[in-house]
Amino acid sequence: MTTLKKQTTAKIEAGRQANPEFMKKVDDIIDQAKRFQQGSNAIEVGAKAPEFVLPDQQNKSTILVDMLAKGPVVVTFYRGSWCPYCNLQLRALQARTADIQALGAELIAISPQVPDGSMTQDEISAMNFIVLSDQDAIVAAQYGVAWRVPDFLLEHMRVDRQLDLEQLNNGNAHVLPIPATFVINRDGTITWRYVDVDYRTRSEPDDIIEALRALA
Repeated sequence: MTTLKKQTTAKIEAGRQANPEFMKKVDDIIDQAKRFQQGSNAIEVGAKAPEFVLPDQQNKSTILVDMLAKGPVVVTFYRGSWCPYCNLQLRALQARTADIQALGAELIAISPQVPDGSMTQDEISAMNFIVLSDQDAIVAAQYGVAWRVPDFLLEHMRVDRQLDLEQLNNGNAHVLPIPATFVINRDGTITWRYVDVDYRTRSEPDDIIEALRALA
């Protein structure tokens, strides 16, 4: 099976071929974000995971503490269904959800999109993990992974992609989560994390599973 890294790298290279000027600007923005250590305030390994109550796609609330009562939880923040890199990630996670659940854990994916906006009903039914809506990126901020999107990227989304983030995120047009993944033990302690302000890179499912095995 092709790794998620290989898939995202291939998509990045395809983007460079199709629109090198745009990708150069993205590289510059990401470099600047890293220089300013954006994402460096993300919750550290060993810290307690912030509690949250968020709606799923049927607008039913999911409470972190209730999930932890059943076993470890993997929380991954993604930008939305409109993001091709996020879709690669979610498909890769879906392919390994059975392995995650076999280790007694549950996977929760969180984006700012409104309930019923992230996926169709058929797509929701096909997923074996929980998809939640963090419309104002409040939970993302609590985990230290909220990122104010540069105007250049917002303009690209609005003009080139014809994406209305304000509508998609119910008023939140400027803040998206840094793609990040946290493994949380049953006692609420974060035992593993992956945080990278470069939205084109994601944690490997294999690494998540190894982190869960370490708990066992």
